[in-house]
Amino acid sequence: MDLLTIGAFAKASRLSPKALRLYDELGLLPPARVDPVTGYRHYAPEQLEQARLVAWLRRLGMPLARIQRVCALDAGSAAQEVRAFWAQVEADTAARRDLATFLVDSLSRKDPAMTPTTQPRPLGIRYAALSDPGLVRASNQDTAYAGSRLLAVADGFGTAGAPASSAAVGALKHLETDSIPAGSLLDVLEDAVDRVRQAVDGAAGTGSRPEEAGTTLTAMLWTGSQLGLVHIGDSRVHLLRDGDLFQITHDHTMVQSMVDEGRLSPEEAASHPQRSLLLRALGRGTAALPDLRLRDVREGDRYLLCSDGLSAVAPATEIHRVLAGGAEPEETVRELVALANGSGGPDNVSCVVADILALQQQA
Repeated sequence: MDLLTIGAFAKASRLSPKALRLYDELGLLPPARVDPVTGYRHYAPEQLEQARLVAWLRRLGMPLARIQRVCALDAGSAAQEVRAFWAQVEADTAARRDLATFLVDSLSRKDPAMTPTTQPRPLGIRYAALSDPGLVRASNQDTAYAGSRLLAVADGFGTAGAPASSAAVGALKHLETDSIPAGSLLDVLEDAVDRVRQAVDGAAGTGSRPEEAGTTLTAMLWTGSQLGLVHIGDSRVHLLRDGDLFQITHDHTMVQSMVDEGRLSPEEAASHPQRSLLLRALGRGTAALPDLRLRDVREGDRYLLCSDGLSAVAPATEIHRVLAGGAEPEETVRELVALANGSGGPDNVSCVVADILALQQQA
């Protein structure tokens, strides 16, 4: 058998001799023969395929320990492992991008040049919430809540999905009464997320066989002049402003990441078989970060928080029509639930509608 010297093998595999020596020490790519006198390494030509795979995976940023697992798998299983790794990379990148956006926004708000000098009119909110099991599911794993300060929708999944979504929203309810220091809204929400994680983990139970429990969470906290947003998963927030409807959250799903990269169109994503596959959610063992935002509000704004039981089945044009219809929040949430059920109601559906309105000033 003709063997390649380490120099020739390094050139052919595009791995440096130093890297080859490291991979030999780790047992990842041992040479076919080591000279007993000189210690010089020689490699077989058939090792090139694995060496090139290692090189590609390193360029991808995969840790060596994970590369060892991939190299030990058959081709199909290895492809699934690479796909799972890259999905996590995309989720982590999206989280860092969102954090950078938040920091830019937060620091800009602290810039005196960006601070308005006029006294804004006092504003309040008028709100309603409704959750419905839909027409197919036997139980409801959604939770919807609307109060004078807190608006929230959570969509649970797993065998303990209902307790998980309820626990997530319940862990935020103290924000209805707790005082929030000026300028500390996002810090308060970040601390609250830690409570939510503990509550969701508790929903799975303890012991040797805890139940599977996870949930999305999309919530807004009203301070009287701003809304703080915490969002993880694929529930959504829409804003109706001046007659136009905007989606102000970003879905943490596999198909949304593919849309972001241009690999899928929004129309293709809507019918993709993996459209419900979450990249980020709350659940036992997960460390995914929620998006945190501050939202400046205007009089006349209308916000919709909804689970994918509405957004995945009802056309955006119909959601827009209902929100723009001018009905009170209580009637609007009923119409939105009816809209989802009229489209087949294949999933639980939850809606929260909140209107921003001017408060009457005392003379």
